[in-house]
Amino acid sequence: MSAIEPTVRPPTAPRPPAAPGRRVGAHVYSRPPEPVYFPEAEEAPETNRHLELRTALYLILKRELAHTATLGSDQFVYWDPRTSKKRLAPDAFVRLGVPHRTFRIWKTWLHGAPDLGVEIVSDSDEGEPDWDEKLERYRAAGIREIVRFHPEDRERPIRVWDALDGDLVERASDDPDLRACETLGLWWAVVEDPSLGPMLRLARDREGRDLLPTPDEAEAQAREAEATARQAEATARQAEATARESEAKVREANEKLAAEVQALRAELAQATGKRRTRRRSPG
Repeated sequence: MSAIEPTVRPPTAPRPPAAPGRRVGAHVYSRPPEPVYFPEAEEAPETNRHLELRTALYLILKRELAHTATLGSDQFVYWDPRTSKKRLAPDAFVRLGVPHRTFRIWKTWLHGAPDLGVEIVSDSDEGEPDWDEKLERYRAAGIREIVRFHPEDRERPIRVWDALDGDLVERASDDPDLRACETLGLWWAVVEDPSLGPMLRLARDREGRDLLPTPDEAEAQAREAEATARQAEATARQAEATARESEAKVREANEKLAAEVQALRAELAQATGKRRTRRRSPG
């Protein structure tokens, strides 16, 4: 049997250069393109309490992070450029690294996935996809830290999921750092509000004592600080006036004392002169 000779392939011919001035879209096509429409909003019920809870959280985040992050609240987040059906509308979300700006919708293929997403459970969630389905959407969108706050769940109001190896894994309920917000380097806290009840807040410490203020709280703190500064300034002016008064009294006393010393010296000199005169007179 004769040996099989190896097949020798001819060298690949170089591709001809593109036609001068030719560009994509300059051809004749069988139909016009059909761009995907990405809605900015849809009608959905929302309780007033839920609106206030998510708005308060958004404003807290914006006040703290606007110079280093872009923030959203209830805007659609799309993660598939081929369809508008793959979307989320977190009650709050944060994308780090870019100062805050306004936007209508968020497309992850243009701006990257948000780093943090927050869901606040309310009665308006009835009829929404169940949580497992929504969590799968968060995983597909590439959001790496998910926080779910349930104001009515007194035992376990906060649950957190982290992106691990392509999955979203919930932190155990006995995790000592369950409420750590790893994305922001802060801590989640639940604070009882007189009108809203349990409210999701963020703090700088584990115990939740050093809370990030709401805009109203920040304004009140600014007014209090201004009043304290004014009081300190008034106290300083009063102390300065008292010091000047004391200085004047000391100066007056010194001048009076100096005058008295001068008078005593004059009297002493006069008395000394009289004694010398008597000694010189004949006896």
